[in-house]
Amino acid sequence: MDGGYHIVVCGSIVPDPLQTLAPVEGPTGPSLKNEMMLPAVLDPWAGHALYEAAHLAKNMPGSKVWLVSLGPKQKLQQLMMSIAQKVSFELVVLDGPAGGFTDPCEVASVLAGGIETIQGLDRSRLLLFGGCASASRDAGVTMQMVGEQLGITDQFLGVDELVVQPDGTLKILERSEGGQYQVSVCAAAPALLAWATGNLPEPPNNPQIGMANMRTVMPALQKALPAKVGAEGVSFLSVELPKQRRETRIVRDMPPDEIAREIVDWIKG
Repeated sequence: MDGGYHIVVCGSIVPDPLQTLAPVEGPTGPSLKNEMMLPAVLDPWAGHALYEAAHLAKNMPGSKVWLVSLGPKQKLQQLMMSIAQKVSFELVVLDGPAGGFTDPCEVASVLAGGIETIQGLDRSRLLLFGGCASASRDAGVTMQMVGEQLGITDQFLGVDELVVQPDGTLKILERSEGGQYQVSVCAAAPALLAWATGNLPEPPNNPQIGMANMRTVMPALQKALPAKVGAEGVSFLSVELPKQRRETRIVRDMPPDEIAREIVDWIKG
């Protein structure tokens, strides 16, 4: 494609998975205990999308990558100190909550609004990237709704590979059942790709990339757009961590049918 692509990646922060998360009832509804104090990382699925975007932009001259992130700007600033050293991008900050107790429709509306504010964005060259799920907002529908609000109808979910073919068409591999892939060909941008794990490893830190990114990251944080996101009108009866339960019994030479019957009875019970 002449002129490359304009690649917009939607991704935000999530609590470090090594931390113990404890849900609590706050004055504005459910939240995580000491949420603002928890170490944060880039959402894993969004990370795959960002690395794939940077790889594509590197191989397609004239391409540019934006990272649109919804979350508390103080936490985003901490995260950018490490993420900005991995790939080149321009940051768009939406200052709002990053927790899982939000409505995906509101999140999608805010993200779409933030994308529309990007100066110089060419919709005819737009590839909208994001995760097929989220470690905090795992509704599984957010990216689709962002695409719909932006008028992007060519949508591909659970993507593991994107290849730009010699004629400019996009060959896309989407995860299907049984470890198989659905192979699709998209004629041209605009298109939405919600990534699964992709094929690329996490890039190593590069201080030079970090220094170049920070020239735009800090001004973006300073002029972050306030974003009101919640779940207005939704009430939670309770929030709690899943209970661990383990019952072990060792039996030798038990017929498979009997094993299956016991598992079904245990699930029903």
